[in-house]
Amino acid sequence: MDKVLDEKLQKVLARAGFGSRREMESWIQAGRVKVNGKIASLGDRVGSEDKIIVDGKKLSANTAKAITQTVLIYNKPIGEICSRKDPEGRPSVFDKLPRLQHARWVAVGRLDINTSGLLLFTSDGELANKLMHPSAQIEREYAVRVNGKVTEEMIQSMHKGVLLEDGLAKFSDIQFFSGEGTNQWYHVVIMEGRNREVRRLWESQGVQVSRLKRVRYGSVFIPSVVKVGQSRELPASEVKDLYKLAGLTYRPAKTYKQQNNKQLNKSFARRRR
Repeated sequence: MDKVLDEKLQKVLARAGFGSRREMESWIQAGRVKVNGKIASLGDRVGSEDKIIVDGKKLSANTAKAITQTVLIYNKPIGEICSRKDPEGRPSVFDKLPRLQHARWVAVGRLDINTSGLLLFTSDGELANKLMHPSAQIEREYAVRVNGKVTEEMIQSMHKGVLLEDGLAKFSDIQFFSGEGTNQWYHVVIMEGRNREVRRLWESQGVQVSRLKRVRYGSVFIPSVVKVGQSRELPASEVKDLYKLAGLTYRPAKTYKQQNNKQLNKSFARRRR
């Protein structure tokens, strides 16, 4: 095994989608992780041949050499939850996603059960954590239909900021889209993903949100070809943009395949000699 390519254990666990690196450090300190049959310690490094056990379950190491940096677009319908399992038996956004080998899909943020639209999933938990972190200040754009009269004073108030129960919240952009009277559509942009924040901001102005759909996350827009309940793999060029946005290095899957082919060709050449 190439020890140069070994990585810190907490980084591998974060990329596998268990949580942030800091959270994984606490898991390691709590004795929840084993490497090659032994309780792991902070500072441990692992490679593709190491056997990692988290809470009794085996995990592929997912080192930089092995991971596939895939991102999936999903057009979430109303009525699906963003948890993997639900005691009430409601459908989950994970139910329709394609299966992965030695990895799992990690949702980039959440949408509540009554919100539809763009959800991003990735096989790289570290990318998901970076894109979701408040410090990243990544734009989320929503199409909103509101019931009630909207005034310029209300628009300015939501631009400036409204004190909600969990702190100050505001839209960085609000644009009228279409509609008349008390049924109007707006597009709004917010820089974080607090629970029901878009709805609560509008409700603070005395109007109700009757429809809410996310149409953009960072540089990714939901394409019209991805119908409700469908998913599609994001093109490599757009995946690269997301990694740049997150401040991470993008390694296309084909690069690893090409390296493997080069190594095989060299091996065959040596055998011919």
